[in-house]
Amino acid sequence: MAAASVLCDAASPRMASKKRIALISTGGTIEKTYDELQGVLDNRTSVLDVMLASLQLQGIEIVRIPLMNKDSLQMTPQDHDLIARTAASMAEAHDGVVIVHGTDRLARSGERVCELLGSPRVPIVLTGAMRPYVMRNTDALQNLTEALLAVQVMPAGVYVAMHNQVLQFPGVVKDKDRGTFVRAGG
Repeated sequence: MAAASVLCDAASPRMASKKRIALISTGGTIEKTYDELQGVLDNRTSVLDVMLASLQLQGIEIVRIPLMNKDSLQMTPQDHDLIARTAASMAEAHDGVVIVHGTDRLARSGERVCELLGSPRVPIVLTGAMRPYVMRNTDALQNLTEALLAVQVMPAGVYVAMHNQVLQFPGVVKDKDRGTFVRAGG
């Protein structure tokens, strides 16, 4: 009888503490919105809060860090350094870090995070989108969801999560012909 009681206790669900995930936003296509007056897609306002509100996020606490909101083609080496330093700082105080980034320079930031941190204490996952959230055929919500899952299940390291795959840095590049990320030389 005592053994059955122990088995039941061991099988009962426990209230696990929520994982604290830092979400650093840097802009990029994922956050572009349409400016009707100018007739262009631009990084003016963040749509990440709208995206996050549409997801079921039990078990995690998102801590938003709006670092910058720019097209990654306009990023400077100083921007990549700032992103890497911010990721390093957030990795010290959180269970994981997600960086929302423009895809054109995402690999540069991923490599810079690796250079600065070496082996981080927690998973750091970069993601972005080839098509803005505001477009009907966007990949933004899928990629954000994949990054939020990857940061919880991957071991410590630096990754990109997009298009139903997770790739570890260093050695990740954007394949412009295929519109996704691949291993360098792959």
